[in-house]
Amino acid sequence: MTPWNRAELSLRLLAVDPGGLGGLWLRARSGPVRERVVAALAALPLPRRKIHPQIADEQLYGGVDLSATLGAGRVVWQEGVLSRPCAVVLPMAERCPPGLAARLGAVLDAHDGHTLIALDEGAEPEEALPEALTDRLALHVDLDGVALAETAAIEPGSVRVGNPLRALPAAPDAALADLAAVAVRLGIASLRAPLFALRAARAHAALSGRETVATEDLTAAVELVLAPRATRMPAAEDEEPERPEPPEPDASEQEPDEGDRTEESEQELRLPEEILLEAAAAALPRDLLEKLAAGRAPRVVAGASGSGAGRKGNRRGRPLPPRPGRLDGQTRVDLISTLRAAAPWQPVRRKHAATEQRLHVRQGDIRTKRYQEQSDRLLIFVVDASGSAAMTRLAEAKGAVELLLGEAYARRDHVALVAFRGEGAEVLLPPTRSLVQTKRRLAALPGGGGTPLAAGLTAAMELARAAQGRGMTPTLALITDGRANIALDGTANRAQAGEDATRLARAIRAQAIPGLVIDMSPRPQRPLEALAAEMGAPYLALPRADAGRLSKAVSATLDD
Repeated sequence: MTPWNRAELSLRLLAVDPGGLGGLWLRARSGPVRERVVAALAALPLPRRKIHPQIADEQLYGGVDLSATLGAGRVVWQEGVLSRPCAVVLPMAERCPPGLAARLGAVLDAHDGHTLIALDEGAEPEEALPEALTDRLALHVDLDGVALAETAAIEPGSVRVGNPLRALPAAPDAALADLAAVAVRLGIASLRAPLFALRAARAHAALSGRETVATEDLTAAVELVLAPRATRMPAAEDEEPERPEPPEPDASEQEPDEGDRTEESEQELRLPEEILLEAAAAALPRDLLEKLAAGRAPRVVAGASGSGAGRKGNRRGRPLPPRPGRLDGQTRVDLISTLRAAAPWQPVRRKHAATEQRLHVRQGDIRTKRYQEQSDRLLIFVVDASGSAAMTRLAEAKGAVELLLGEAYARRDHVALVAFRGEGAEVLLPPTRSLVQTKRRLAALPGGGGTPLAAGLTAAMELARAAQGRGMTPTLALITDGRANIALDGTANRAQAGEDATRLARAIRAQAIPGLVIDMSPRPQRPLEALAAEMGAPYLALPRADAGRLSKAVSATLDD
């Protein structure tokens, strides 16, 4: 079954049982391929309501209609998106905040007829739908990489069913046990998965006109529900051991009675797990099978790179739901939310008021605006350009920094470059987003002289503190061989140089500046590992890594 066939079948199953299946997780970039699936949603037996990841609670659940209430002199309520059963379409679902995911999850758990269509547009594996929603959506279709020529227009008549609310066909008692066993062997920990698979099998049987669930129905359910959730392939030791063949029945034994024959017929309804496992394996792409065979999850949600810390404020950023507040002359008042909170109490307040004013607002009605601002991230590369580094790994360090600069530019990060050699350090490039200028400065970086590690840490810390004052989130990436021999005062004193570097590493940790220490010497240096511990930063010893592997290791560490 091709990915497009899975998408068509998922829509047909969703038309049969929209509330029982929870919804569809559709992973596809915005384009004509996804639009064909979205256009077919019109055939679902529920009205479609499109929402935004930052939708307010008043729009989601409903509330007081402010203008109608003030005009009528009584409380007039307006319906929200979730006031009646509908098919909720959520674009940019990978940006769904945890609060909205929890609210939608609670609605799906209520089983009141709602279904959710999550349109995941994430381009990278770390951009994923929240787990609170993925666990509650039975169907998952991945159309990423599917060309338009591999698809066809979905006719509404092929999706629409005659009576979607009719009772679903029954399933044998052994079907759920088989699905649960397959889920365990695929590494699926969720208890909802086998229940959703059974629900999908019953919907498939209803779609095929069968009165009971058959083998084809269970196989289709495994492909659509269990296979996308698999985190591993069953190892060889997971297979059941060979059982000894039963002894030949003795001729003198009596024939089983009618009740025994009925029990045997029920046992014959059990579907072998191998058939379901083969169906799950067939639904997985080859590259995913390799990842699963290596024991890795197909999608690991990591911290999103390229963004700084989130800060809540009252002035700028992404709007958040308002909160009760006070009039202190500094916070901004949300006028609409304040009037909406005060509207239900107007008749009572007018009745007991000493004045004839029409609008009465109390302190408890005040609602203040809130925003969340995402600060820019600054990557400060502190590169050792001393003579010892030049003789070992300076060329690889330059290549790795150049690759990391390209990734930072793609994420719209700010980058800065600090080099230390001779008797001091120099800020070769202040925080910038200019990739060309950064590469030019890096290529012209010479090598030679002593290793003033303390001076490099001092310049990097001052640059990071200045960036923090401008609202940025700095991160240090120190690339050195750890052979510090120039003290902070410029004298050639190896012992004093080590003490100065340790003192500055503790100062960086006290300033809560995250960082990374990369040992590029041919052999790991214990003093440099101790310096990383004082700095509170991860330590990476990469003695034989080229520029590509070095940049990948740095990216993986910084994104954790």
